[in-house]
Amino acid sequence: MSEHVLVAGSGIAGLGAALALGGTRRVTLVDRDSAAPGGDAEDAFAHWERRGATQLRHSHVFLGRLTTLIQERYPDLLKDLTEAGARVFTFEDGLPPPLRDGYSASPGDEDLSILFSRRTTLELVMRRYVLRQHNVTFLNDAGVRGLSIDGTRVLGLKVERDGTTQDMLADVIVDATGRNTSFPDWLREAGFSISEEERPAGILYFTRHYKLKDGAEEPVRDGTPGAGDLGYIKFGVFPADNRHFSITLAVPEIETELRMAVMKPEVFDAICDAIPGCARWIDRDRAGPASQVFAMGNLKSTWRRFDPRLEGFFAIGDAAVRTNPLYGRGCSAGIVHAHILREVLDSVQNPLARAAKFEIDTRKALRPFYDSMVRQDKQAIRRAANERDPHYKPSFRARAIKSLVEDAIGPATRGDIGTLRAFSRAFHMIDDPNEWWKKPGTVARLLGFWATPERIKRERGFYPPKFGPERAEMLERLQLRSSR
Repeated sequence: MSEHVLVAGSGIAGLGAALALGGTRRVTLVDRDSAAPGGDAEDAFAHWERRGATQLRHSHVFLGRLTTLIQERYPDLLKDLTEAGARVFTFEDGLPPPLRDGYSASPGDEDLSILFSRRTTLELVMRRYVLRQHNVTFLNDAGVRGLSIDGTRVLGLKVERDGTTQDMLADVIVDATGRNTSFPDWLREAGFSISEEERPAGILYFTRHYKLKDGAEEPVRDGTPGAGDLGYIKFGVFPADNRHFSITLAVPEIETELRMAVMKPEVFDAICDAIPGCARWIDRDRAGPASQVFAMGNLKSTWRRFDPRLEGFFAIGDAAVRTNPLYGRGCSAGIVHAHILREVLDSVQNPLARAAKFEIDTRKALRPFYDSMVRQDKQAIRRAANERDPHYKPSFRARAIKSLVEDAIGPATRGDIGTLRAFSRAFHMIDDPNEWWKKPGTVARLLGFWATPERIKRERGFYPPKFGPERAEMLERLQLRSSR
């Protein structure tokens, strides 16, 4: 008889568990929220209330690791997504202008595609796909209130529904309740040790959605950066489904005046108007707002390690590993994590051996991306502080690193297809983000670009246009005081 898996949470990670495990096991998803709306993608975006997913209407990017997984294992799901308006944006589609004419496809390029979709659309279509599977059941409007435990074995969940609480038992219990999970506290109360590493992201997120007007098209991809870091603010444009796109502005926590003002739609748009990579998307003849400004705080990276004595319990997605959403790795990591769990359950039967292997495989697959994000957040927090210090003078090391990024890595990813492929494989969670640039061939190419005179690199289009105004100029445009 196949195992019964009880999954708490039916967001992206929970749906990933249903995809991964539903083909070989009986899966029940328990969720505090109501069932998905019955309409189309527009209805879901406008009306779907998800208390358990505060980031539902923020920008999302679905990386190559996830896109390829869906293409290879769930082609019917990909068909459903494209019929609902989602789009696959290939490696070739995103090539910078200097590389387009001479491009020749290489094995592995097909793994570097992005799925363009709002998260509400992805969740809606995934839910409907999963619901068609005969051995997957949803239990909506059901709150998980605790765990049923016998010794070191997690037997089930205490589930409240319609005013009554009952024990739901299963062979395997999965926590997919996300970043606000209560499971670590419940497990600690039961005597288990849960270790946590936490590192600050140092930013707050602000997102607004827009829609292209009838007859208008997306801007031509001419090399104008659609994402970048100005030190005092980060920006990103996220194309989506059905002529929608969103823009996210990430503001350092220490930029008090700016982060308070950006919640106002007129200020949000004014900031975008000052950044060329955003301004051309929200040109009033091209697009109009499709939402208010959404805010998200309490951003940090968290790595949890669970008591090795635990039997029958696994945490996936943000409930176990959470990173700053800056690079859009959360959804991809959550679904990949669910498939790691399937491989463990399929290959190992002993409960303690399962827990040990899941820990090892999780660390191997996700830890490099966690460490990379923590390091980048630390650097960004330092840079944001330096932006506010009129007397700051960078050290020789800081100047060298800045030059490496701006005069070698940046130009090489715009002017050398091999470097771009190596960088993209790390960006899409295929290769280790800490190692891609250390390979001998890549090092040689980077050094070559670093040594090339700036004039030549500019003539060949290897430098992007300026991201946007300096901090003082932006604050003046917004009529905000430049406190230090």
